[in-house]
Amino acid sequence: MSGYFAQRCGIHDAAREEALLRTARLIEASGLELVRFVWCDLHGITRGKTLVASAAARGMREGVGMVSTLMLKDTSDRTAFKVFEPGGTVTLPGFGFANNLLLLADPDSFVQLPWADKTGWLRCQPWFQDGQPVELDTRRLLQRALARLAEAGLGMQCGLEVEFHIYRIEDETAQMDPARADWPGLPPEVSLVHPGYNLLAEGWADMAEEPMRIVQHTAQALGLPLLSLEIELGPSQVEAVFDVTDALTAADNMVLFRNAVKQALRRAGYHASFMCRPPFANIMSSGWHLHQSLVDSATGRNVFQREAPASDSTSADAQHTLSPLGENYLAGLLEHARGMTVFCTPTINGFGRFRPNALAPQSVLWGRDNRGAMLRVVGECGDAATRIENRIGEPAANPYLYLASQIHAGLDGMERRLKAPPATDAPYSDTAERLPTSLEDALAALLADTALVDAFGADFISYLTQIKQSEVLRHAQAEDKDAFQVREYFSRF
Repeated sequence: MSGYFAQRCGIHDAAREEALLRTARLIEASGLELVRFVWCDLHGITRGKTLVASAAARGMREGVGMVSTLMLKDTSDRTAFKVFEPGGTVTLPGFGFANNLLLLADPDSFVQLPWADKTGWLRCQPWFQDGQPVELDTRRLLQRALARLAEAGLGMQCGLEVEFHIYRIEDETAQMDPARADWPGLPPEVSLVHPGYNLLAEGWADMAEEPMRIVQHTAQALGLPLLSLEIELGPSQVEAVFDVTDALTAADNMVLFRNAVKQALRRAGYHASFMCRPPFANIMSSGWHLHQSLVDSATGRNVFQREAPASDSTSADAQHTLSPLGENYLAGLLEHARGMTVFCTPTINGFGRFRPNALAPQSVLWGRDNRGAMLRVVGECGDAATRIENRIGEPAANPYLYLASQIHAGLDGMERRLKAPPATDAPYSDTAERLPTSLEDALAALLADTALVDAFGADFISYLTQIKQSEVLRHAQAEDKDAFQVREYFSRF
């Protein structure tokens, strides 16, 4: 058995060798011609290299080279660090001069892409050439957070509700005109697939059936646990709901789903956008509602569940529904709400969603089955599906960072045994503490949250802040702020 570079990294064992051989045989038996080695970047976008099928097994053993500046890009794809200047990457050991990293694939992640002929796909993570892991990789950050949970004998379960927009492409002339190419470029001209403002209307679902079938078939062909596709309130807005899985699988599924449906729909003449607020009048914001619970690693029991309300409690008390540990976790999410916002809503565009009476949060509050609150506690005593829904996220968020932020915040609440305030019955009250109202404010709130900085690591927070500040600065300097968001987000997210 020889895993070559993978063996040097300490991750190649008999099980990986068996998986590698099994995947190599499947690639050959399926008559594939190409295999994509894909990694999820800081912004949740998949990148990587495509190998011919005969080179895939060697790529799984030896790794696939990737320029390190891909980890240093802002949302426009500009490198936010001066990699060719002395000291330009002094805060980033192992980076510099656009050196190489190596992508190592997980052989068990292999899927055959349903929209691309004779093409396979593998999920990868980056490593330094000396075999050391790249700790700035966002998937690794979630793995570290989950390891903290595991030390406490706990695991995390997540269900995903993802809103997004689908448009029919009417004209690609501007986007593909070389005389109008820019950095970043223009999106295509589009029209609606349904006119909106008729929530869950069967007639609108029928009108949008073709693109929604593409979404359905793509998700199911990739083995994703899709439960439903729904017509949302806004024009051309839809929602996909996924069954509960463990947290790492949920994050992996979100990355795969978001990038896959954009590609599959594009080939069929549609533009899918996970931008929170597409650049049109009377549009509705899209959210990503994250349902989460903790389970006992040994038994699988939901540790948020309680069998009967706490004595002398009312429905406004957390322990009327949640276990003591569940209350501590809820209180931790509230304690670090402002600091975690940048992980849940990482784009300038996303902050336009935090508006009163819009089924989106505005303040640091929780409620029982209250869709106006930031945190919605769902379930009753004796209900194994008892959970906390965080409604702060936008669909463009990096899933690994979103979930990791929940774990670190919740664990702090558990370790400090924090108590939750009473549930709100006025989620848009002017008296409650507000969430950050801009990306710049959210970054400042994160830097002020020492517990989150320590949990993610000061090096990562410094790295993230520099990249996101590049986005903030370019937006501030843009003469046309709307045009900035069209190119920065609608064209690519």
